[in-house]
Amino acid sequence: MTRSALTSQALPQPAGRTAGIPSQPVPSGGPAAAPTVRRADVDAGRWPDVARLPSAGPVRTAVARQLVGRALDRLGLTGPSARDGAPAPAPRLTLHDPDAFHRRIGRDGLIGFGESYLAGEWDSDDLAGVLTVLAAHADELVPAPLRRLRGLWVPARPASDRNTRTGARDNVQRHYDLSNELFATFLDPTLTYSSAVFTAFPARFESLAAAQHRKIDRLLDLAAVGEGTRLLEIGTGWGELALRAAARGARVTTLTLSAEQAALARERVAAAGLADRVDVRLRDYRDVEGRYDAVVSVEMIEAVGADYWPAYFTALRRALAPGGRIALQAITMGHQRMLHTAATHTFISKYVFPGGLIPSREAIAGHSAAAGLTTAADDGFGDHYAETLRLWRERFAAHRPAVAGLGFDPVFQRMWEFYLAYSEAGFRSRYLDVRQLLLTEGTHR
Repeated sequence: MTRSALTSQALPQPAGRTAGIPSQPVPSGGPAAAPTVRRADVDAGRWPDVARLPSAGPVRTAVARQLVGRALDRLGLTGPSARDGAPAPAPRLTLHDPDAFHRRIGRDGLIGFGESYLAGEWDSDDLAGVLTVLAAHADELVPAPLRRLRGLWVPARPASDRNTRTGARDNVQRHYDLSNELFATFLDPTLTYSSAVFTAFPARFESLAAAQHRKIDRLLDLAAVGEGTRLLEIGTGWGELALRAAARGARVTTLTLSAEQAALARERVAAAGLADRVDVRLRDYRDVEGRYDAVVSVEMIEAVGADYWPAYFTALRRALAPGGRIALQAITMGHQRMLHTAATHTFISKYVFPGGLIPSREAIAGHSAAAGLTTAADDGFGDHYAETLRLWRERFAAHRPAVAGLGFDPVFQRMWEFYLAYSEAGFRSRYLDVRQLLLTEGTHR
């Protein structure tokens, strides 16, 4: 397999690549508990900032203990397990090492909060629930005067994560080339890694594949993809949208920077007998050639980086034939939150999506307009992403033995669970949204 790393940690890779892993039933009895981790046993070579405690001064640690401790207790996440004989409120956050927990937060803020979970210094009976409560009260956790000083204690994003042509390829490999088999343990058989659209809540895993096809069909309809359409897809994934478009009679060119995804997508296209209609290219979106009747890009803009959003929308516009249509699916956040996030290093940018940034609706509208595009339709469905992520998280937890068998250690497993729960919490609290947009050239009439 293509060698990859999570940040600078060389994770073990499976010994081969398959054309996919058959769907496995979730074991009875519910998802397995998160693996227990002791900081002393963490591999410092792979997880240096988890294995060691940061050098935080006593003042910062004391401030974190005071602020965070009060906030967690006020929100009912910690404190006595029961009050006046009443059952304990749910969800709960259990501190195993309070000193380490507050020291990490005092030094590194939310990154420290996440690394403390990776180190096994705290746990929860409902991780997504705890994170949802915290996300819903994000603006209340730190007093406003201290929030204005965030630049003094929150680290800046490393310059090495910028999405230059080389940087973008490296950043993509550090996530999407981890292992096709890893993603197959928790995705549905379509191997679709973006929000589905359900017909009913709560969603069931058995309905996820149909819900993913429903999402894809909405995008293809939005872009008016049909017989003979020349379609460009930016961000191949594992090829499901390209397959579905080709089955409609479209001629599809699809671009990705992930060698692992490209290889498996080509296998799936060949197996479906559609190799004459789908061209999977290992290519940067900035190097698009030709003109297309339709362009589709699903949750790709989040990996572009704010510095390159102008180049992204310019590439979309340049690829569009006269009268063509662009259908995007994009995760969004509030504009002020986006501006704060863009300036700082976060747990997600450090451990999961280096170089990534979720845009605001204002950023999308501004950059697309500057490229000569107008928004003709815009529909949000964040609740559906929360359900999609819940299903992925539960399936990942249920298949921990398979994940471990692929060589991913307990710290990685806790990291991935935290990432999925953290993302789910963002949508449940409405901190995040996901939208499907139709862009067209010129002024909409």
